[in-house]
Amino acid sequence: MSELEITAASARPGDPDDQQDGRPGAQSSGPRARPSVVEIAAGLLALVLLVAAVAPRLLAPGDPLAIDPLSAFGAPSWTHWFGTDESGRDIYTRVIDGARDSLVIGASATLIGLGLGAVLGTIAGTLGAAVDFTVNRFLEVLFAFPGLLLALLFILVFGPGAGSAIVAVGLSTAPGYARIIRAQLLRVRSSAFVEAATVQGLGRGRILGRHILPNTLAPLLVLGTLGVGQAIVWAAALSYLGLGAQPPAAEWGAMLAAGRTYITSAWWMSFFPGLFIVLTAVCATALGRAIERRMRHA
Repeated sequence: MSELEITAASARPGDPDDQQDGRPGAQSSGPRARPSVVEIAAGLLALVLLVAAVAPRLLAPGDPLAIDPLSAFGAPSWTHWFGTDESGRDIYTRVIDGARDSLVIGASATLIGLGLGAVLGTIAGTLGAAVDFTVNRFLEVLFAFPGLLLALLFILVFGPGAGSAIVAVGLSTAPGYARIIRAQLLRVRSSAFVEAATVQGLGRGRILGRHILPNTLAPLLVLGTLGVGQAIVWAAALSYLGLGAQPPAAEWGAMLAAGRTYITSAWWMSFFPGLFIVLTAVCATALGRAIERRMRHA
């Protein structure tokens, strides 16, 4: 189980055994802790990335595809903060513009993975032992392959591109989400408040919709936040291999791939896209852990 799965598996609104009415957050807690410096920094970075994705011209008014051969391989300076690439394109402008592609790929892949995981996990946990056994065997087969390998196999069949990378990463992360959701659902089903609702004569559908699913799907917010960072890293890896976004797209993984040829003479071509990949992944992890802590102590 990955760190994402271990962390997110504990993300729930409190122990259902302590929630007598079946609603999240029924237990009392002390005063909420103030956000840490890391959480504040992560929040600010997330805000900058969202602005870059929605309105990149506010942060970088230039054209990310503008070519200036006379400025090729320019080192970082006051004119070009992150330097220029082999075609004289401003790397800062391309990094800001690439935030949209990277975040869209990461968020879309996470939504696909979460959606499939929620469906498979819910089916396995609610439709009886035979269905649970079948779904579990299917998930075990998928777990036999590394997630990135599954993504590579998908792209091998359907061809490279940003769309293929989104679906491939989403499919490769779905088994992990399904296992977390299934385990959470089984835990909630055996809790005291579900047993009390059963004794009171509530129908199976009402118990499922009112008590089980709300407590089971609560960790999805944490899973999604953590998953975006992981999906961006995976998508960047596929682009680096030439299987994701294709040049001249200003996607961070594609920029890394373009800069590897000149790593010894123009290090900034790879450094700054790689730095933003790392910062985005760290930011998503920090925000996910912050959300998880607040949900657990709510």
